[in-house]
Amino acid sequence: MEKRSFRELLKASFKSNDTEEWLDVHFTRPIGLAFALLWERLGVHPTVITVIGIFLGVAAGYMFYFTDLCHNLCGIVLLMLANFCDSTDGQLARLTGKKTLVGRVLDGFAGDIWFTAIYLAFVFRLWNQNIPLTDHHWGIWAFVLAFVAGIMSHSPQSSLSDYYRQIHLYFIKGRQGSELDKADAQDAKAEQLPENDLFGRIFYTNYARYCRSQERRTPKFQRFFSKLHEKYGDDIPQDIRQEFRAGSLPLMPLTNILTFNSRAIMIYITALLNCPWVYMLIEITVMNFIYWYMKSRHEQLSERLYNKI
Repeated sequence: MEKRSFRELLKASFKSNDTEEWLDVHFTRPIGLAFALLWERLGVHPTVITVIGIFLGVAAGYMFYFTDLCHNLCGIVLLMLANFCDSTDGQLARLTGKKTLVGRVLDGFAGDIWFTAIYLAFVFRLWNQNIPLTDHHWGIWAFVLAFVAGIMSHSPQSSLSDYYRQIHLYFIKGRQGSELDKADAQDAKAEQLPENDLFGRIFYTNYARYCRSQERRTPKFQRFFSKLHEKYGDDIPQDIRQEFRAGSLPLMPLTNILTFNSRAIMIYITALLNCPWVYMLIEITVMNFIYWYMKSRHEQLSERLYNKI
């Protein structure tokens, strides 16, 4: 890593000012960078930090199973440390040039593991508690609530938010500044691998499935993007880039709401107040409303620009 001031390194580690969240810029990223510089000096690979973060996130989930203050405070600290690892591995990868597709996918998978552990902890925590205003235990309904909140709400919200950020980065920084991947390209990579490379074929096939789920939910953007490349390739005119950025920029705060920080704060509050069902209910109602509004606005933008070109 070349010799630069901490401020210069911090700025270089940001993906873009458009997509960075205030809490990350002023809190998470500086701490993550301090750790990144330490790990870089020790020669630790970013993927190792991702794995450490997975264990910290799972440990945080276990702590949220308990109702007492001590365990929940430990859960908060562990989840914050896991998030610092998540920031550190990305910053270290960008600053040292050790960015890999496997590392990026593992980074996203780490977050899925954290939240799976947290949702399961909340299910077992609620199991023998009474449903508010009733004399009935949550029982299996806690699992149903967690399934709807986690699998049917949280998962699609996070994946589409990440997709919209990568699209935004593509239009302001080009292909080299974005991680915007196509499902067909990942399928092709899987087909090119030898049949005995089972891990590689499974990896690219599953990543293609993930990309395809994003593409399937954005039909108007896919039509616009296909027409754009048919007409200009990667040499997109500046006026189109600027118009897309102007329409996409107001959606970036919504993508941030649907990712880590907002969820973590809600988890901390509801765990400390011993009402984790409130967090899952917010996922199903408020967060889904934001998700559908964001999706609608992005599709409208894509349709308008498609008609223009």
